[in-house]
Parts: sequence; structure tokens; C-alpha cells
Amino acid sequence: QGQLVESGGGLVQAGGSLRLSCAASGSGFSIYAMGWYRQAPGKQRDLVARIISGGSTDYADSVKGRFTISRDNAKNTVYLQMNSLKPEDTAVYYCFSSTYSGSFDWGQGTQVTVST
Repeated sequence: QGQLVESGGGLVQAGGSLRLSCAASGSGFSIYAMGWYRQAPGKQRDLVARIISGGSTDYADSVKGRFTISRDNAKNTVYLQMNSLKPEDTAVYYCFSSTYSGSFDWGQGTQVTVST
């Protein structure tokens, strides 16, 4: 089972930017997809963005055009560049990875707070 270490959350004003990072270890070359979910208080955890091993990406409609996910395969690290942040982007962001063998890991979560 792999481990995921996240960094980059924080407090930012509306319209600002943040970049989240998530480094995976222990899964080696077996990672199929990595990405981010987020969970606001009292709400379910929803997919924000993911990137598949071949490079294709998926985004939630609410972040399209503002967020960009990228991946450094050599470092097994995924990044989420978040621009034009809105108060409704406030949530705990969780990195995830899934492997070809079907295992799924979560990061510890990082808080993103966007103030008005």
C-alpha cells in the first residue's frame, strides 16, 4: 500500500492562486491515476480533478478553466494549480492514487480557505 504526502494548502483571498502537491511513495510504477477530491463542511467528498497515467485529465465542471492538474511521473507527484479561487472552493482537499491492481489510497488532506 502506498503513502501520499500533500502540501500547499492555506488561506488566500478570492481571485488568488494556490498550488497543491501530492507525492506518492510505495506504489512504484503501478499507479494508474492520481488526483484530488475535496470536502466542504457538511457536504460529500467530490472529485475535483484527476490525471490518468497516459496523461488524460478530468475536471469537475465547477473548476474547469480555473484549475490545472499535472503530474511528474518520475517523481510520482501530482500538482493542482488553482487560479481565480472562489469562496466556494473552500474545503479540505484530499489527494488520491489508484493502482492497476485496484488499490486506492488517500492523502491526509490539506485545508484550502478562500476569503471574500
